[in-house]
Amino acid sequence: METQTRVLLQTLVLLSFFVHLSQSVCVDGAPETEAVLGEQMKLTCIFCMKREEVKATTHVNWYYVLAKDENGKTLDREHIFQYKDGHPEEVDGPWMGRLVWNGSQDLQDLSIRILNVTYNDSGTYECKVTRKFMFDYFTPSFSDMKAIELRVREKATKNQTALYSEIMMYVLLVFLTFWLLVEMVYCYRKISKSDEQAQDAATNYLAIPSEQKDNPTAPVTE
Repeated sequence: METQTRVLLQTLVLLSFFVHLSQSVCVDGAPETEAVLGEQMKLTCIFCMKREEVKATTHVNWYYVLAKDENGKTLDREHIFQYKDGHPEEVDGPWMGRLVWNGSQDLQDLSIRILNVTYNDSGTYECKVTRKFMFDYFTPSFSDMKAIELRVREKATKNQTALYSEIMMYVLLVFLTFWLLVEMVYCYRKISKSDEQAQDAATNYLAIPSEQKDNPTAPVTE
């Protein structure tokens, strides 16, 4: 019985490990930079929080760069979208009605989406994030900015890197699923074998006459 309980606990720990892996994880990757004419395009802006248990207020401003100097530094930009006080807000201008919030509930993904992409949407976009952390005795703030260079094409081009990454992701998922099934079958067989051994031992004990149980034969010595 002890062996059976231990095996069941190991199985539960293994299942909880896979459930933990299946939960969402913040990954700050390179954003997509090519949009297709007439379709939607997500402008990805991810700022992971190192400690999710810390409360913070998040303010996001999106800009479209109008002019740069010869070193690539922004000289002029236009405010096109913002997330403030827990609500996304559009800003009056050429993008009015064509931008929608595409961020996550935990505000680690702060992306927006462009509807009905046109050639005029090509250019540089900036995502500025300001976070104010709520501690007991002080409230430090943090600001950072990311730039996205967007190019609009008439037709979509194949991204070999993304294709290979997707294939590897599915291969890894299939492998982990198969490994989990093998572990579950192994645990089940181990439990069944333990039950059979316990049942055989009980049967053999019951088959011994009661007199022999009370007076076991003493070992023979020369």
